[in-house]
Amino acid sequence: MTTTTDERLLETSPLRRLLGRPELGSVVGAVAVFVFFAVTADSFLRAASLSTVLYASSTIGIMAVPVALLMIGGEFDLSAGVMVTSSALVSSMFSYQMTANVWVGVGVSLLVTLAIGAFNGFVLTRTGLPSFIVTLGTFLMLTGLNLGLTKLIDDTVSTKSIADMEGFPSAQDLFASTFTIGGVDFKVTILWWFGLVALASWILLRTRAGNWIFAVGGNQDAARAVGVPVVRTKIGLYMGVAFGAWISGQHLLFSYDVVQSGEGVGNELIYIIAAVIGGCLITGGYGSAVGSAVGALIFGMTSKGIVFAEWNPDWFKFFLGAMLLLATLLNAWVRKRAEATK
Repeated sequence: MTTTTDERLLETSPLRRLLGRPELGSVVGAVAVFVFFAVTADSFLRAASLSTVLYASSTIGIMAVPVALLMIGGEFDLSAGVMVTSSALVSSMFSYQMTANVWVGVGVSLLVTLAIGAFNGFVLTRTGLPSFIVTLGTFLMLTGLNLGLTKLIDDTVSTKSIADMEGFPSAQDLFASTFTIGGVDFKVTILWWFGLVALASWILLRTRAGNWIFAVGGNQDAARAVGVPVVRTKIGLYMGVAFGAWISGQHLLFSYDVVQSGEGVGNELIYIIAAVIGGCLITGGYGSAVGSAVGALIFGMTSKGIVFAEWNPDWFKFFLGAMLLLATLLNAWVRKRAEATK
């Protein structure tokens, strides 16, 4: 007599669970990068150096987290880089021109930035156009608006100083302050980064919205057929990217007091690279927030490790491209191993 066992009741071995984690390949890569620079750069292991690495990673990681969720949902956003600058410009120029409390400008910036994200999601879902076309159009429009409005309002390519305005010190404490642990200074963006990773992981793994994100990215039509709110989910994901851009934009503004209107171009590719290195698939339906954080950490270690090793920084893009290819190949191999052990 043959006994059939429901495969859902079978215990999963720790190795199988480990191989099924999307961030496994990026963790292996992060360890390799860490060991490499620890050996080749004498100053890499100093506490101050590690603080610098974490800061560089956090400035990418804050955006890589929502970008990763968007990619898991099957889309991506080419306007994310310039949206950061747009957020900072709106906050700065509104506060200065209206002679308002800086916090008023920060609030208006949040509303405007979320509206841009909602616009991306709305156009995408209503027209059915690829996210490449929709967000490329937004990228070009924001690039032109950033430069054109800044020159029109401030008669220059940068904003006016708002450092002496009411509310600036408290806003700076929230978005661009420094705290000390064991005599080592750390930027508050590291806390923002860790908080977003925790929030995104909870959403993906513990909420109905997380199931919707994976379903929409895996098969949009099948997800819609079983009642998943595809339109609402995608608009929400684009607004999530906008929220990350708002945080990054306020950090940019309150770190340097003024904002250059041409900043941010090209950063969208770095956010996508961090997410891909962290295990997200371009095709959607697979990835994790933790993986995006590891991808951002690899970026930070590489960008600063090259400096600590006193190498020519011109080679940075080469190493970044090599890591992207290697991480993609490693992630593909890990997925095949995981599927083979099922």
